[in-house]
Amino acid sequence: MVPTHMFLTRGVGVHREKLTSFEEALRRAGVAYCNLVSVSSILPPNCKIIPRKRGEQLLNPGEITYCVLARCETNERNRLISASIGVAIPEGRQKTYGYLSEHHAYGETDEEAGDYTEDLAAQMLATTLGIDFDPDVAWKEREQVFKMGGKIVRTQNITQSAIGKPGLWTTVVSLAVFIPLENVPDPKQPSPKGQR
Repeated sequence: MVPTHMFLTRGVGVHREKLTSFEEALRRAGVAYCNLVSVSSILPPNCKIIPRKRGEQLLNPGEITYCVLARCETNERNRLISASIGVAIPEGRQKTYGYLSEHHAYGETDEEAGDYTEDLAAQMLATTLGIDFDPDVAWKEREQVFKMGGKIVRTQNITQSAIGKPGLWTTVVSLAVFIPLENVPDPKQPSPKGQR
């Protein structure tokens, strides 16, 4: 199975039970009704990134759903947590695969965690494409090197952060959710009435 579509989503949940806070975060992310299977970091060639709402419409309750998942939780008051997914998309993406990275952290803002995951995904892609770069240079400088070389055309991230509440569990999630081809309607075929 090679996914043809993917969407990015995120959520935060707060509850006195750790597991329930995770469930709440998945509900906010719009994927709690799926059986999630965590996979590693490859964005398949020609995999379209679609809006979250469209992606949710293509999933079915109880379906085995593959995703790259970043998750972080705390029950410490005022502790900042974050979960982030970074994406690096290559030039010629119809034949070349991209990279996804996941990261969870304590004490990092949305921007810090998001920049880090974009950088991670871009570095992994750069090494497979043979792009020379200095790993000690700041991400913003390295980002320009990657993009000016023309082999990495776009990076992006989705990040969720939250601050722990007293006496409760707080969980944050960010996900890249894969959609298999069989779930995507053929645009040439009219869909039966009532179907998504």
